[in-house]
Amino acid sequence: MAAAAKTTERKKQIPPYMKAVSGSLGGVVEACCLQPIDVIKTRLQLDRVGAYKGISHCGSTVVRTEGVRALWKGLTPFATHLTLKYTLRMGSNAMFQTLFKDSETGKVSNRGRLLSGFGAGVLEALAIVTPFEVVKIRLQQQKGLRPELFKYKGPIHCARTIVREESILGLWSGAAPTVMRNGTNQAVMFTAKNAFDVLLWNKHEGDGKVLQPWQSMISGFLAGTAGPFCTGPFDVVKTRLMAQTRDSEGGLRYRGMVHAIRTIYAEEGLVALWRGLLPRLMRIPPGQAIMWAVADQVTGLYEMRYLQNAPL
Repeated sequence: MAAAAKTTERKKQIPPYMKAVSGSLGGVVEACCLQPIDVIKTRLQLDRVGAYKGISHCGSTVVRTEGVRALWKGLTPFATHLTLKYTLRMGSNAMFQTLFKDSETGKVSNRGRLLSGFGAGVLEALAIVTPFEVVKIRLQQQKGLRPELFKYKGPIHCARTIVREESILGLWSGAAPTVMRNGTNQAVMFTAKNAFDVLLWNKHEGDGKVLQPWQSMISGFLAGTAGPFCTGPFDVVKTRLMAQTRDSEGGLRYRGMVHAIRTIYAEEGLVALWRGLLPRLMRIPPGQAIMWAVADQVTGLYEMRYLQNAPL
């Protein structure tokens, strides 16, 4: 009987590849909806002279001086990177969780969820996020209405130029703060999402219950709010390190994560380390809401069809 119960429990687990598919689909939808907010966030974080007075002023300035399409600058690398990132994040988190499951009950503790999320965040940061965000930020920081004058002509040209001028390691500029940001974000997010699903909707993985999209959006939105507050300095430093290029003498303004934090604090004050927080809060929680609304529908239908044998 015990063996049969364990077999049943194993059958009720959604396979990692299905989590990966659900994440990739959610990533595409999120990227298309929220790219303008990401462009504004990047511009605000790179603004050291106070050219933009806030989110609305930044957005209107970009539209007025560069056109509406400028709000979707970097969409190709952003959408590609989100799709790959969510595929790796959701799939690797599911695989890590299998390592922390109780051998008898099949349940994962909150500690296991935190470690699984952190591991997934570190993996995505090194394998996908850092090089894609370097290209995205370099494209987004270019200003003007004449693309022919831009240094970078597109994502591929940008990547090639960085490799030629800065070596392949240039694509991993800002890797340290990116690892810290993504690891912390995903540790909090996966743990919080599961907690909100159980607390608000009594939803447990494998129970065959499919959340309504609005329910997934509420859980995802709430789960995505904590990360930006905790990781603001890492995000600002990441953006500065990724955006910088060598001067005429081959030097760099920031020599690394710690040096960048110290320099920004000394020159711009403590608040500067959370610059761009509001647009991050405007992008990340809604982004998680959109992504989970799509992902939960995909995994929910899988549960109904293959785990519960329920009619669709």
